[in-house]
Amino acid sequence: MANFSFDVVSDYDKGEMTNVLDQTRKELDSRYDFKGTSASIDWLDGEKNGFKIIGDSQYQLDSIVEIVRKKLASREQSQKLLDTSKEPITGNLKMTWDISFQKGLDQEKAKKITAKIREVLPKIKTQIQGEEIRVTSGSKDDLQQAMQTLREQDFDFPINFTNFR
Repeated sequence: MANFSFDVVSDYDKGEMTNVLDQTRKELDSRYDFKGTSASIDWLDGEKNGFKIIGDSQYQLDSIVEIVRKKLASREQSQKLLDTSKEPITGNLKMTWDISFQKGLDQEKAKKITAKIREVLPKIKTQIQGEEIRVTSGSKDDLQQAMQTLREQDFDFPINFTNFR
């Protein structure tokens, strides 16, 4: 009996995030309500692990984040990867908001996923391997049902499926 598997990960595509950043910059340059202000967006660090958003007010920061969310949606990326839990920093008549990207599954998140799979499909085997989960079954249909079940769940973190075998 052949065993089929896939991995559940929490990751993002850096190429797509570069496109989101570029499209957001273009929109900021073209919008009249951002003309003559300090509104801008850039990478948080050289590793492309987040965005640094600068604006004159909280309203501008929220508007820029809303633009980013729309660009993520149009590029079929999860908005859940934006970690907006940090508070914006005010200084020199500007506000700066560091928004990092959520990446990786810690033990608590992995346990939520495996528990949900076991609850719905008890025949499927799950195994936590560091920051990913290997899901194994003898039936491709069961694996597809597991993927559909996970997509329907409203986790507070993004999930992706990789390494189909």
